[in-house]
Amino acid sequence: MEPTPDPSAATGVDLDQPRDNRAEGAAPPARAPLADLADVVRRAQDGDEDAFRVLYRDLQPRFLRYLRVIVGDEAEDVASETWLHIARGLSSFRGDSDGSRGWAATIARNRATDHLRQRQRRPRTVSVPVEELAPLAGADDTAGRALEMVSTDAALALIARLPRDQAEAVLLRTVMGLDARAAAAVLGKRPGAVRTAAYRGLRKLAGFLGE
Repeated sequence: MEPTPDPSAATGVDLDQPRDNRAEGAAPPARAPLADLADVVRRAQDGDEDAFRVLYRDLQPRFLRYLRVIVGDEAEDVASETWLHIARGLSSFRGDSDGSRGWAATIARNRATDHLRQRQRRPRTVSVPVEELAPLAGADDTAGRALEMVSTDAALALIARLPRDQAEAVLLRTVMGLDARAAAAVLGKRPGAVRTAAYRGLRKLAGFLGE
């Protein structure tokens, strides 16, 4: 088994430990607002290591949730490969906050697709008994209720049961935080088709919760 790529090695940035070059007693620098991810990307392009860490900490949890549904237990390996490609292409990226997440999501999706093609196997799913969700289900279950559940392990297991197009639409909209246009660009579809797939997927998730 090949060793897992280390994104820190490719970027030269220790992603786990923030660097602190401030003089003693100086006020800590203000955190960049994640709502303006484009600004974080621009500063990372200029060599700001703290900005790259902010980018990593914002996107990495999203990558792992998204990839877990697509490639199963190998999500961390594929996420590491994704970061290597992000580091290599970061200097040439141009775009706003939505474009930044869309660009990153496209890289993650391409790495996952390559991974599955190389292994010549279907995506593996996480086995979580639906019965465990019974206490959460009620007569008022809706697509909104399913949306609230998307960050949990159980919800990811349920998303893995959806058709691939619906699963990806739901993940890109709710986990990666993309709007319909950005998600459509990642998937190579029209925004309306992505909205429809996400809606149908969320309705199915609501049905799973009510089983």
